Amino acid sequence: MVSQTSSFLGGAVETQSGLAPKDGLSILEAEAATRSFVLQIVQPALAGLLDGSVSTLAPLFATAFVTQSSHPAFLVGMAAATGAGISMAFAEALSDNGELTGRGNPWLRGAIIGFTTFCGGSLHTLPFLLPDIHLALLAAYLVVAVELVIIATIRRRYFGTHWELSILQVVGSGALVLAAALIFGHG
Repeated sequence: MVSQTSSFLGGAVETQSGLAPKDGLSILEAEAATRSFVLQIVQPALAGLLDGSVSTLAPLFATAFVTQSSHPAFLVGMAAATGAGISMAFAEALSDNGELTGRGNPWLRGAIIGFTTFCGGSLHTLPFLLPDIHLALLAAYLVVAVELVIIATIRRRYFGTHWELSILQVVGSGALVLAAALIFGHG
């Protein structure tokens, strides 16, 4: 018999009545382990991916639009991804020791968010290794679209956010930053 119970994350979690979850844990222990995993691993990784994927768009694309050259855009994109990764890592590691909130080791969270911020910022920068700026821009747009769908999927899976709302929110944030790139890149 499968029933749905309200999750601490706002979504629904399927549980099997009368059956113990895998590894001999009780349902409460399994839910606590899931909550811990989400707070200590998924949430920092998601924040990093979102920050890296969105915050680096404006400097990257503005540079590409102004210079009409791939190489400077690549350098600016990698610098933005690296700086954002370092900044987010220290912000997370120094913001909460994890004892009060249950968010776990701050240095582990910092490493996770720093790494995923760098990844989110550098993935759409890599197409600028292509010498043709128009091809690089097209490839970067496609990579950004994939990044935003991955972020929306993670939000849906772990936080119960409705797919349509998640896409709207994530794409909306990306569109705002891209608008900034257009303003500064063509201004």
